[in-house]
Amino acid sequence: MTHIGTNLSTSHFFLVGIPGLEDVQVWISFPLCLIYIIALLAISCVLLTIKTEESLHQPMYLFLSMLLFVDLIKSSSTIPKMIMIFLFNLREISFEGCLAQMFFIHSFSVMGSSVLLVMAFDRYVAVCQPLRYSTILTNTLIIKIGIMVAIRGILLIFPHPFLVRRLPFCRSHVIEHTYCEHIAVAKLSCASIKINIMYGLIVALLVVGVDIICISVSYSLIVTAVLKLPSREARHKAWSTCVTHVCVILLAYIPALFSFIYQRFGGHKTTSTQIILSNLYLIFPPMLNPIIYGIKTKEIQRNILKLFCPQNIKY
Repeated sequence: MTHIGTNLSTSHFFLVGIPGLEDVQVWISFPLCLIYIIALLAISCVLLTIKTEESLHQPMYLFLSMLLFVDLIKSSSTIPKMIMIFLFNLREISFEGCLAQMFFIHSFSVMGSSVLLVMAFDRYVAVCQPLRYSTILTNTLIIKIGIMVAIRGILLIFPHPFLVRRLPFCRSHVIEHTYCEHIAVAKLSCASIKINIMYGLIVALLVVGVDIICISVSYSLIVTAVLKLPSREARHKAWSTCVTHVCVILLAYIPALFSFIYQRFGGHKTTSTQIILSNLYLIFPPMLNPIIYGIKTKEIQRNILKLFCPQNIKY
């Protein structure tokens, strides 16, 4: 690995990619490129279907649109640069570009967690308050929720670039990562990064910790309500409306939690396992979320076929 000398300006950083796997990164770029293309096509397909079909202009699908939009921005902030690193060895990134990438990745990750929480609330209302569903989740409320999701992500992550900008970088400018992750960049500083670490922990508790607790409470109430339903068919229908969302939650939070714990408490030396975990929640959810909803949700299936193969649909 090439190291940068001391007393360098912070005009540029250099992204390693996956430490220890530099020799095989070119081969990783091909499936990565395929995953990104599938994600773009799948997300675009579902978003276009929801936009064009009035029958899908319901809270559940509007929240799904928010989630897919967040996934699109989050993956587009990371995967194209990863491909350039792996395939063309274009490792250099400007300091300002690094801060911008850091802000987009972390802020949209917060927004994604917020949307998952909102979707859990949507499922709670649908199962536990079905008669009041349309009166509770009005279009006005959905717009307000979307604005609050964006504000939460921006405000909580806004300090990150400034916390990094204040640091002196008098040692290596080589980031042992595939993207400008906050702590990975801060670790390059020759000054104390306790404030960065503490603020990162606070954000994690305010976002992942609070959201997981609220989602768990929501689903505990849903389970209680479903078990009280009189017929087996009604219970099956209620469960089916929640299974897809639960799969998406697990897909989002499990890799993110492992990545967070490994990044903060896995020691100073960066490993390939740590970097791979840090990339999983950015790479796979944008591809799998629209596919999961497309497979599990008959309304989306039917309207996608109607949109792209109208001659094969019986009205």
